[in-house]
Amino acid sequence: MAQVQYYGTGRRKKSIAKVRLVPGEGRITVNNKDLDAYFGMDVLKAEVRRPLEKTGTMQKFDVLAKVEGGGFTGQAGALRHGIARALLEADSEYRPVLKREGFLTRDPRMKERKKYGLKKARRAPQFSKR
Repeated sequence: MAQVQYYGTGRRKKSIAKVRLVPGEGRITVNNKDLDAYFGMDVLKAEVRRPLEKTGTMQKFDVLAKVEGGGFTGQAGALRHGIARALLEADSEYRPVLKREGFLTRDPRMKERKKYGLKKARRAPQFSKR
């Protein structure tokens, strides 16, 4: 018999998270590693768990995620976005809670491109009068 699964894709900066929600005890697996083993900082772990905590589904679903690109902060944000989208697919009743917390909004901030004549996007070469 086919198992019920809910999918969601989350993005932030250069990171992409493909999330799968499966009925379970609340285990979160990221790239075949436990959440605690994958993310070192407690702030990032809490950030990833927030959509599940706000909807009260922490013990209902296991989260299986593949994350690629970007740094660990961007990956945590992408994972949060993906979990929120998958929860929305599981039950549309969660929409007001997720929307109010801002979990469904994709963070549009990206790295600014480097401009010619400058060392970085805005950093100009050091100026000397002599």
